[in-house]
Amino acid sequence: MEVLRPTLVRIGGRIYRKNIIQQQSYPNEEEDDFYAGPGDPTDEPCDAFLVEETERGFQCAVEVPSSLYKYIIGKKGETRKRLETETRTSISIPKPGMEGQIVITGQQRSGVISARTRIDVLAESFRKKQPFTHFLSFALNQPAIQKKFLQFKEEVLEKCSKDHGVSSGLFQNPAKLHLTIGTLVLLNEQEIQKACELLQRSKEDFINKTVGGQSLTVEVAGIEYMNDDPAMIDVLYAKVHMKDGSDKLQLIADRLMEQFVTSGLMMKEWDRVKLHATIMNTLFRKDPNVEEKNNATTGKSSLKERETFDGRNILKIFENFYFGELQLNSVHLSQRFSTDSSGYYATSGQLTFS
Repeated sequence: MEVLRPTLVRIGGRIYRKNIIQQQSYPNEEEDDFYAGPGDPTDEPCDAFLVEETERGFQCAVEVPSSLYKYIIGKKGETRKRLETETRTSISIPKPGMEGQIVITGQQRSGVISARTRIDVLAESFRKKQPFTHFLSFALNQPAIQKKFLQFKEEVLEKCSKDHGVSSGLFQNPAKLHLTIGTLVLLNEQEIQKACELLQRSKEDFINKTVGGQSLTVEVAGIEYMNDDPAMIDVLYAKVHMKDGSDKLQLIADRLMEQFVTSGLMMKEWDRVKLHATIMNTLFRKDPNVEEKNNATTGKSSLKERETFDGRNILKIFENFYFGELQLNSVHLSQRFSTDSSGYYATSGQLTFS
């Protein structure tokens, strides 16, 4: 990293620089130690948080999921100790597993603000390292679509099973066919509730105006692949579009993504949502329930674990395969690694159009 171009972290609509600190290595410790970096507390913005004046000085409370406490405490409490020493504050953290507020107290308002800012940076940095827990989705598992998908699977295995890597283990579970809008890391019930409320609010904000209380008629037709070489494919997907040729589905998906990114619940990966339904994925060989991030490209680490398949014949024969049309009437806040009574992902929240 260049000194004049530090890494920037976006938190709650504000942007902070992330300083590099030389850290000691502690073998055999369970948790990595991370520190947001020292600095002059007076450099921190003093209008960003609610700071209360008390008889003993100043106080600020911050909501942090209990699963992230360990990163703020650090190995043997060292991260918290450094924060307290350098900002001249006292930081009270709930017991492990107990949801609550982290409370910062200090004699100087600027010190409390500095500690709060650094805790936010710590929490956000480690949140980004957590696997996503939920995702916004359109269910594409109507019976007619499932039937055509099973026909596609049968014909592919009949005509292309001799191609490298092609096997029945690559195919999506037909009951879980879906379109992903974006992924979320929701670490407690409060964050799930916040996501549900935001989803409902989007109906009034823009969805009603876009759909007029009607469901969307979409078509699932044609196939495409994610990477550059059709002879070495990890993900093959079906394309999804509005039957009338309008951009309503794209508009709703993009606006939902923007609204959740702005709220801090979703990471922005791309400018637009890629409207697609994964139908074959090399990760399904090991785990049929896996769910990749939207628009994800395969990283170096996972390439070693995944065996690609040769999709050239599949693309040639089934390029324009028609999976059918369906009515989309809802957006789901779906739980990763879950199944409901219909075979689809369990839903934490749902928004209906009509």
